[in-house]
Amino acid sequence: MNLKYIIILMVFMAYQNIHLPKNIQKKVDKEISETFEIEAFQFESFNVPRAISIDLPSIFEANNFFKILSDNKLLGYAYVSKAPSKTDQFDYLVLLDLELVVVNTKVLIYREDYGGEIGSKRWLKQFVGKTQNDTLNYGENIMAISGATISVRSMTTAINNLLKSIKILHEKDII
Repeated sequence: MNLKYIIILMVFMAYQNIHLPKNIQKKVDKEISETFEIEAFQFESFNVPRAISIDLPSIFEANNFFKILSDNKLLGYAYVSKAPSKTDQFDYLVLLDLELVVVNTKVLIYREDYGGEIGSKRWLKQFVGKTQNDTLNYGENIMAISGATISVRSMTTAINNLLKSIKILHEKDII
């Protein structure tokens, strides 16, 4: 009887590990397909050990950091999180290749009346090519956007924190 409950719990936990809201998952899937130029892929949760994740600048949970695989071959990683805007938060995606280089960023859902320009491909393109050894600075190597100062600073901080976290995970041979 106990084995039955253990199996049910394991199946339930496996499905919980890769659960993004449907509207976000659809956008993430589209970006992965376009960025990696593939139609079929697997999306697998990447669990960072809790003892390490609590000391990282970015938040790593079971439902926001993923391996991207095609035919069981690792293509890269996806990081989905939220960042603060003036009165709310916005959801964003960062795609990394095997060398942990940013290959795409996307604002998935922006909930403010102003500042939505941070979702433009032109503005987000400045993050592409950044690595764990880069430091991003608002107004220096990251362009300001009039009317979106808080969101621009927030996205810049979020990407900086992710790159710092990736560096630590890489140095510890976790990724």
